[in-house]
Amino acid sequence: MSNAEMVQYWNDSAGPVWVAQQERLDAQIGPLGALARERAAIRAGERVLDVGCGCGATALELAEAVGDAGRVVAVDISRPMLERARQRAGTAGAGTRVEWRLDDAQSAAFEGDAFDVVFSRFGVMFFADPIAAFTNLRRALRRDGRLAFVCWQPSDKNPWMLAPARAAAQHIAFPAPPPPHAPGPFAFGDAAHVRAILERAGFADVAHEAVNGPMRLAGDSVDEALELCLQVGPVGAALREARPSEEQRARVIGAVREVIESFETPRGIEAEAGAWIVTARKA
Repeated sequence: MSNAEMVQYWNDSAGPVWVAQQERLDAQIGPLGALARERAAIRAGERVLDVGCGCGATALELAEAVGDAGRVVAVDISRPMLERARQRAGTAGAGTRVEWRLDDAQSAAFEGDAFDVVFSRFGVMFFADPIAAFTNLRRALRRDGRLAFVCWQPSDKNPWMLAPARAAAQHIAFPAPPPPHAPGPFAFGDAAHVRAILERAGFADVAHEAVNGPMRLAGDSVDEALELCLQVGPVGAALREARPSEEQRARVIGAVREVIESFETPRGIEAEAGAWIVTARKA
C-alpha cells in the first residue's frame, strides 16, 4: 500500500502550516517527545533513526544526545518541513551529525543492521501499511536494537483536540470519521492493536506507558491557542476543506474560543491529554 495520500497531505496542506507554527507546536508536544527520548536511553556514540522528524527539533535533540561520535538520520515525507529542519540545523551547528532525508519510512531503503535506536515523536501513526513500515524499520536496527516512540491515545482521552472539533462541527461540515486504525493522529490509540503490529513486524518486549494529565497548549493567551487550533489538527483541516462563508467562519471561531477559554488555568492554557510511550526491541 502506498502512502501517496499522506505524502500529498504533508506537502501541500499540513506541512506549510506546521512550518509556520513550528515554535508553538514544539513547545506544546516537546515535553512528550522528551519523555520518549528518555525512555529510549540514547547514549553517546549511538546511531539513531528519527522517523517523521518534521521541522527538526527531535533530530537536533537526538544529535546532542549522541554527540560527535554518534549519528542521526532524520527522515520525513514533507519537503517544506524538512527544508525548515535543515535551516534550523545550520543555525544550531549540528554539522555532520544529522543526515536529513526526504523519504517514506514505510518503504525507504535504509542500510540494514545500521541503527541502535529507531525513534519517533508523533510520526508513526500515518503509515498506510504499518506492518510493512515497522518491518522495514526493524531491518534497519542492529541486533537488540531499540524502538521508542510517542503517539496519542484514543480521541476521547484527548479533549484538548476533541472538544474544539466538536464545537466547530456544530457550524461547519467535518469529514466522515475514518475507519478504525486508519492513518491519522489517533491510529495508534488502541494499545493491543499496536502491540500486534509490532510483534508481527518482528519486535519483542513491547511496552506501553500511559501518560495522562493536563498539557500546556501552545501560546500564552487564549488568542494564541485559538490561532493554532484554527490552523492545525481537525479544526484547521475542516476549515480548509469546507471553505466556509465569513459568517460560518465567525461562528466557528466563536465556538472554539469558548472551548479554549474553558481551558484557562492560573498556569496558562491547559487541557487533558493522553499519550502512549511505546518501547520495544528487535527480536
